[in-house]
Amino acid sequence: MGRFHESLGSLQEVRESGRTKDLAWRRSQLRGLLRLLTEKEDDIFGVLHDDLGKHRAESYRDELGLLVKSVNHTLRNLEKWAAPEKAQAPLVSFPATALVVPEPLGVVLIFSCWNLPLGLALEPLSGALAAGNAVVVKPSELAPYTAAFLAANIPRYLDPRAVKVVLGGPEVGEQLMELRWDKVLFTGSARVGRTILTKAAKHLTPVVLELGSKCPCIVDQLYSKRDRQIAVNRMAGAKWSVCAGQACAAIDYILVEEKFAPILIGLLKSTVKRFTTTPECMARILNAKHFQRLSNFLVDDKVAASVVHGGSVNPKTLTIEPTILLNPPLHSDIMTEEIFGPLLPIITVKKIEDSIKFVNSMPKPLAIYAFTKNEKLKHQIIDETSSGSVTFNDAIVQYAVEGLPFGGVGESGFGQYHGKYTFELFSHKKAVFKRSFLIEFMFRYPPWDDTKTEMLRRVYNTNYILLLLGLLGLRR
Repeated sequence: MGRFHESLGSLQEVRESGRTKDLAWRRSQLRGLLRLLTEKEDDIFGVLHDDLGKHRAESYRDELGLLVKSVNHTLRNLEKWAAPEKAQAPLVSFPATALVVPEPLGVVLIFSCWNLPLGLALEPLSGALAAGNAVVVKPSELAPYTAAFLAANIPRYLDPRAVKVVLGGPEVGEQLMELRWDKVLFTGSARVGRTILTKAAKHLTPVVLELGSKCPCIVDQLYSKRDRQIAVNRMAGAKWSVCAGQACAAIDYILVEEKFAPILIGLLKSTVKRFTTTPECMARILNAKHFQRLSNFLVDDKVAASVVHGGSVNPKTLTIEPTILLNPPLHSDIMTEEIFGPLLPIITVKKIEDSIKFVNSMPKPLAIYAFTKNEKLKHQIIDETSSGSVTFNDAIVQYAVEGLPFGGVGESGFGQYHGKYTFELFSHKKAVFKRSFLIEFMFRYPPWDDTKTEMLRRVYNTNYILLLLGLLGLRR
């Protein structure tokens, strides 16, 4: 614990020196991140493969390329984001100015997750640095190669006095949470998120939780063969090609009308076969513990009987075949717990509108996906459900849109980041109000009488003409 106190103390000294507030310093850190991502590209591909068996293309699409795009976006917009924003000052306070000034929070702590071990560490880090903070990053010990890479290289490319990487398991995380931080961002399971939140209460530390959930995908009837195939491409990609379904925003289950289900299943089967022609087309399961957890979903006889495609598992290679299930029991573990793997239940409904009631019977998800051309259904989903995001006719791509906030609601978490939202997440919006001594209104002070009450009423109702008449001693 002593070494963490010492590290935090040195970070606080850097913050108090004003070093991290300087825009030139912030830009230099962002450029350092870009150099890290470009100069160490091959090393990054290597550690992501070692940790999760990811192909270079998947690693670039979901982490490396996405990060380069995000950091460049932040660099282009940093000066605008950091500038004070004008706010409206009431006329009665003339002459006056009102500003909202973003300032760094101070020293922040970032816990990243193992499924996107590079992206979930460096995406929030880039925003925290852009906002002018000193930062500690705690990578997931479950992705040890990536964690070691970050610990070795971040000090070489970023200011080591202001950015530190701390390695270790849950006990290290618990020790870090004993300290006082200006903000904590945690990405991971709801179970650990509850622990983080409990420990943060000791110091009233503000916390952002990015948790998982059972993200539903509503599939309406699509009458064009081309539309059907494109939709299935996007569903299959969002389920099986993003860390083998081990992603918080991955499709967890599909809702579809009974009469359309056979068509959808047929297309999913043929598409997943095309997408997984070689073993490296899909990442592996993280470790034996997670492999066993996923395998246990299929132990239930009634669940096993619902498998219509796949289902084979290989504990030696930690791989599970892309698996499709039709109407597994709703009370089974696979339908009550977040799957976080390559198993895809399909639940049928009589009418597609019934899917809204089904979604609302579950905890609020991180994302809702819907494939439909029905504008009325789209409006119903937006108006009648609650989720971190809604995406129509695609899946997971909302994560890559810097202009949209990413985050959960309810049990799927709280707090939003990406792009400007990350900058704002790690900033305090300070209200600044400036007045002159030119004009003074004595009716705001005691001793009180009915005339002063009436003048105050005119101020708050913005009846400035009546206010002026009152100040001139004239009545209505």
